[in-house]
Amino acid sequence: MTTQTITVLDKLAELEQRFEELEQLLADPTVATDPQRLAQLGRERAELEEIVTVYRQLKEIDRQLAQAEELLEGEDPDLAELAADELERLREEREAIYQDLRRRLVPKDPNDEKDVIVEIRAGTGGEEAALFAADLYRMYTRYAERQGWKVEVLSSSPTELGGFKEVIFEVRGRGAYSHFKHESGVHRVQRVPVTESSGRIHTSTATVAVLPEADEVEVQIDENDLRIEVFRSSGHGGQSVNTTDSAVRITHLPTGIVVSCQDERSQLKNRLKAMAVLRARLYELQRRKQEEERTGIRRAQVGTGERAEKIRTYNFPQDRVTDHRLKLTVNNLAAVLDGEIAVFVQELQALETAERLRAAGIS
Repeated sequence: MTTQTITVLDKLAELEQRFEELEQLLADPTVATDPQRLAQLGRERAELEEIVTVYRQLKEIDRQLAQAEELLEGEDPDLAELAADELERLREEREAIYQDLRRRLVPKDPNDEKDVIVEIRAGTGGEEAALFAADLYRMYTRYAERQGWKVEVLSSSPTELGGFKEVIFEVRGRGAYSHFKHESGVHRVQRVPVTESSGRIHTSTATVAVLPEADEVEVQIDENDLRIEVFRSSGHGGQSVNTTDSAVRITHLPTGIVVSCQDERSQLKNRLKAMAVLRARLYELQRRKQEEERTGIRRAQVGTGERAEKIRTYNFPQDRVTDHRLKLTVNNLAAVLDGEIAVFVQELQALETAERLRAAGIS
């Protein structure tokens, strides 16, 4: 059995036809006497109005393109030259509008507009992996700053050389999850570590997990399911950095998930941050379980951290960054690590758009 597909333009024409039907229904006096139906039709019309308006802009550009093509083939050379310039502008404008409409047809991920919690952990490579984890943390914070979003560290385990065994942080800003969600996976670095005296290139990894932030309404947590422990915060090398038991460790007994937070001097603040991470992990666990039940596919987000399980490689000797899902290489590693990852974000979003359109039966 094959799945029937329709083109983007066919789908847009179908939506415009439905929009026109709704306008006729809303003008029908008999509908006005039924407040419930009137409200329902009004909501449907409002949902379609924006995309139909943009689609009509596309049709107007198509009309202008047809006129310009006629002039281009005419006998007047001056008009033909003007038409050639106009065609180039109109084609660029049409492509931009078409891609916008294409994105609007994609069934939305309900988490896309949410704030996000990002967890980075050093993988294979010891101290060098921890230093790379710190590089990734800086890359993501710089990218978030470029978007005007706020970043707050929720938990961290720094090393003596300035790396991180683990760092968990929150990014607050509209659409943060839609930008960060494709960063989940194993990131690989190839370079000469600062700890290497012979100048030999090493390969190390860090894992990234991206979780949509969940509020208390979305994830109900029974206090009886929690084991909460307090202890003194420790710094580099394990030395105590606080004389009070302000650090908090929360264990969710049904799942075995453990979250620790010691960055704040206040036990209450550490507990609130730990609970935010716990809610996000439980929400992700619930979301993945539903997805697996729906698709029958079991997938781990970050794998084990082994070198072979990579989504992106950062190669210092060759000054390049390669995203293996996109087969896309950028030759400006310093800029990427300074937060210029928009090219990867946009291409991965486009790939997701194409996949979602296919799943919805739109070619």
